[in-house]
Amino acid sequence: MKFRRSPFVRARRPIRERLGLTIYVLPNLLTTANMFFGFFSVIYSIKQEFTLAAYAIVSASVFDLLDGRVARMTGSTSRFGAEYDSLSDLISFCMAPSMLMYLWALQPFNKVGWLASFLFVACGALRLARFNVQSVGVEKKDFQGLPTPMAAGIVASSVLAFNELGLEGYRHWGLLAITFLLSFVMVSTFRYRSFKDLDLKERLPFHYLVVGVLLLIVVAWRPEIMLFVLFLSYAVLGAVFGIFNFGKKHTIDKIKNRRMEYDPED
Repeated sequence: MKFRRSPFVRARRPIRERLGLTIYVLPNLLTTANMFFGFFSVIYSIKQEFTLAAYAIVSASVFDLLDGRVARMTGSTSRFGAEYDSLSDLISFCMAPSMLMYLWALQPFNKVGWLASFLFVACGALRLARFNVQSVGVEKKDFQGLPTPMAAGIVASSVLAFNELGLEGYRHWGLLAITFLLSFVMVSTFRYRSFKDLDLKERLPFHYLVVGVLLLIVVAWRPEIMLFVLFLSYAVLGAVFGIFNFGKKHTIDKIKNRRMEYDPED
């Protein structure tokens, strides 16, 4: 007697095959940890525990760094992982820092405050979307626009620095200006050095080690303050150099166009 499959089994099987997806577990677990700490930061910002919320963003950035490294080291990079990483970054480095900045410092500015916070989220999302649609290899040596983890790190380190200095972030005009600045540089085309081309496993000039030691000493002196200063300097200098390079490039283009107009061969 021949066994006949139930029609429900026959109908269920192709659905399972269509929905079936194999993924690399380890890097995506690290990405999930990144998302968890971003969500944790939002919850503790609502609870007015801003220091814990800031440290949660720092923890999220650590896992964001690890998931990419682990994926490359184990050869487990995938399109799914890239998209999942961007969605996690949207929570951890866009929504979480904007909520932290708004509830900690910008709420007294009323409409301007929450609009500045929304601008941070929107620009961060645009930065992530632009990165996703760019061709592979565009951002190897330099980042185009300030990376969202760095922008979130500036927000988190500002909370820690203000606590260390005994300053009040509530209704601070400087923090409002920083929020607008970070939003602008995230969606800008300014080039930020990624340092991915710096291979510390190779032989390098001796002064690299000296600079590294000095930098370590400066950060270790007062970590909360110095990290904020270093991160903010990175964002500001990138904007300054970007504006300068833009003007220089524009001038060079104008000179080239004039030469083409008077070139007798054209």
